[in-house]
Formats: sequence, structure tokens, C-alpha cells
Amino acid sequence: MKILRTDPDRFGIRARLLTLLLPGILGLLALDSWNDYSALRSQVQDAYDQAMLESVHVLRGSLSLAPDGSLRLATPLALQAVSDPASPLQKYLHVGLRPQGAAGAKELTLLGETDLPSPPPQAEAAAPSSTVWYDSYYAGHTVRMVALQSQVKDGRGQAFDLLVQVAESTGPRDRAQAATLQQELIRDTRMVLVMILLVWLGVTWSLQPLERLRKTVLANKGRDLKPLDTSDVPHEVAPLVDAVNQHLASYRELLEQQSQFLADASHQLRTPLAIMLTQAGVALREKDTAQLHATLRAMVTQIARSRRLCEQLLSLAHANESTPPANPSDAPEVVDLNSIARDVVLQYLALAHEKNQDLGWVDAREDAPSLPSAQPAVPVLARGPELHEALSNLVHNAIVYTPAGGHITVMAGSRDGMAFAEVRDDGPGIAAARRAQVFERFHSADTGHEKGQRGAGLGLGIARAYARRNGGDIELADAAAGTGLRAILRLPLAPDSQGR
Repeated sequence: MKILRTDPDRFGIRARLLTLLLPGILGLLALDSWNDYSALRSQVQDAYDQAMLESVHVLRGSLSLAPDGSLRLATPLALQAVSDPASPLQKYLHVGLRPQGAAGAKELTLLGETDLPSPPPQAEAAAPSSTVWYDSYYAGHTVRMVALQSQVKDGRGQAFDLLVQVAESTGPRDRAQAATLQQELIRDTRMVLVMILLVWLGVTWSLQPLERLRKTVLANKGRDLKPLDTSDVPHEVAPLVDAVNQHLASYRELLEQQSQFLADASHQLRTPLAIMLTQAGVALREKDTAQLHATLRAMVTQIARSRRLCEQLLSLAHANESTPPANPSDAPEVVDLNSIARDVVLQYLALAHEKNQDLGWVDAREDAPSLPSAQPAVPVLARGPELHEALSNLVHNAIVYTPAGGHITVMAGSRDGMAFAEVRDDGPGIAAARRAQVFERFHSADTGHEKGQRGAGLGLGIARAYARRNGGDIELADAAAGTGLRAILRLPLAPDSQGR
């Protein structure tokens, strides 16, 4: 029996599930993490920006008119509102006034740094009292800036352009975003590890019944081919175990048939060998030349019977093979069943003549005289040598069981889309109740002949095995008139000849 070994390079169920699930899980987690990170990043930015915007509005609200009508800034109140000594933020302020209508007038700085980066050029065209957000670089680090541009008038009615700027270092907000991203990665990594562990444990738990089944099979070591127990295996795997049980049942039946075959064969061979051993002992003690020759002739007869028995055993073993032929030349081909029947008749003419029997053949071409000689009369798709062997056994059985002076007729033809080859004799026949038994191995038909004239009981079994191997069968029927037997080999006609 061929042993199938698993390929270590092939993926197991665990690897298949992890390969299938992990990319999808990682992709979904990455997308979810990115969405969460983007949302949290926006919240962090909005929180910091809102604090900066409040500082801008506090500075703008700190601007008031002095008693002399000039504009002034409540500096202590403004600084207290926008500064927090405990905050790690580096914040920079600027409040400046520029007179309107005075070309080239310098800006008057009321508070803060005088060199903060100016708003981008496109902000110049913005509407009055507009807020502009932009990123820049100041004092050696990146800053986030907001600028509020508006118009104010002093007590004398002079109009001024007011610019309020607040700059804040981006380090704290960057660190807050990095911490958020780190928490997302830790959470997703933990989730992936838990998922891998759950898949691994789930598959291990599901495969435990199969592992127990494997240990049971290995512990058995082929001594007992009883069916495997499917009560504990998952229902998805139960059909596979059922298929294995069917295979075991077929294999067990095959082993039983082989054991029975070997027992029957040894019994059939032991009898002629014992007879020949006895005859050889008699021949060694025999001094009469004539009697010695008679004993040797009896031994030759036993040897011939033993040789035919061995040939039949080999034929039966070959006929029962279910594997396809390894040699392409042994594949089925279109053959003429009529020609095969004629060749078998010619082969057994001498044996029939020796028994004083009339062995005849009816040519199928007599019913189709216009059929070209090169075209098969009864075409079938089969292996020619096997059909020849099947018909040979049928004709040989007819010769063995037909008495001297009897008639045996062999014919071939087609009827109802089926080809047939028939061997008809006028011997004692076989009772209808016993016809199924004669196809069993080593079962000889009891026809009242002497034991020495009987065969080994393999001929009909070999013939049926070859017929079924080629898609046909053999049936036994009563002769049309009087005593006798009809052995009929039926086969499907070749596909190209179905419509003829």
C-alpha cells in the first residue's frame, strides 16, 4: 500500500488561518488607528489653537484710549491673561499699530517682539478683523502663529491698522501627538497578539480530536482495520473520516478476498502436487517399463493441469486489477469481436476434434454481405487480448463439459446497441438456481462428469472479470432447444458504430 507523506513546506490550518486573517486584521487596525490618530491630532491642534485664539482676543480687548486720546494697552492685564509660568509652551506676543494713509510710516509696537514673522502675503487682502493661521520658524524652532488684523481709531479720529500676533512653539503639541500615536500602536499591537493567540488556541482546540484520531491509527499499526470513530471529530471533518472508513472497508474486503484466494489457490495446487509426489514414488519403485510409462503419462497430465491452473490464477489476478495500464499500448481500442471469436474457434479446433466434438463458428458478416472486409463486423472498444482470454475460457468450459459427439457453436453479432459473442453447446447445462455460483472462484459445475474431467473452477470467473474490466458482462441462459447452455459475452458497441 502506498503511504502518502505530508509535505513539510505546505501550510497547515494554523498557518492558513493566520495568513488569511492577519493581513485583513492588520489592514483594518491600521485604517482604524490612522482615523483615530487623525481625529485626536485634530483635537490636540484645535485645543492649542483655541488657547492661542483666546490670547489674541484678550490682547485685542486690552487696547483702550488714554486720557490724552491716544491708544494704549493694559500691559499687566494682558500679560497676566496670556502667560502661564507653569506652562512648558514658549509663547511670543506682538501688538503693533500702523497709521493709515501715511506712506512709509513705521509700525508702533505696543507689546512683545518686534521681529515676529509677518503673516503670509495673501493675508494682506483679507477682510478687516480677520484671523490668519500659519506656521513659521522663530528663535530656533518651529512655531504655530495666529494673527488678528483690524482697524482702530484713537480719540482724535486717527485710523490705525492693528496687528495682534501670538506665536507658540510646536514642541508640546508634537509630543502630545507622538504620545497619542504611541498609545494607538501599543493598543493595536496588543490586539493583534491577542488575535493570533485566540486563532492558535482555537485551531489547537479544534484539532485535538483529529490528533487523538491520529494517535489511535498509529497505535493500531494496521493490525485492526475497524472503522474510525467519528463521534468526537468536528462535523466539518466527519465526511473525510467517513471516506477514510469507506476506504478501510474496501481495503479490508480486498485483504479478505486475497486471503481467501490464497487459501483456495494453495488448496487447488496442493492436491495435484500430492498426487504427483505419490506417482513419482510409485515410478521409482516400478520395474515394469509399460507400467512406468503409464505412471509418467499420468504425471504429465497432472503437470499440465497444474500449469493451466497457474495460468488461470495469473489471468484472474490480472483481470481483477483496477489500476489503469502503465503501457499506453494496453489501452482500449476498437477491435472486431467477430474476428476474436473466429480466432478462438481456430485455437480450440484440435481439442474439440480430440474429444470428437463439432466446434463451429457463425460469421457475423453473413448478415451484412455488403460490409467492407477492412471494416470490423462487430466493433467494440476494449482490449483485444482480454476478450480473447474471456472467450477462450467460455469455449474451453464448453469443450470440457460437453460429451463426446456433442455440438458447440460460437457466434458474434450486435443487437439493441450492444455487441455479443455467444458460445452455445448441447451439454448437460447448469441449473438456473446455480448459475450465479459458478462464477465464484474454484466453484466447478457438478454435471455428473468424472472428477478428472472437471476444471479448477476459474474459467467463468476469469471470463466475467475480463468482461467487466472492458465494460461488459457475461450471462448464462438455457439453450434454445433441448439441453445445453448458452454463455453470452455482452459489450457496448464502439461509439462510432452506434448508428449503423
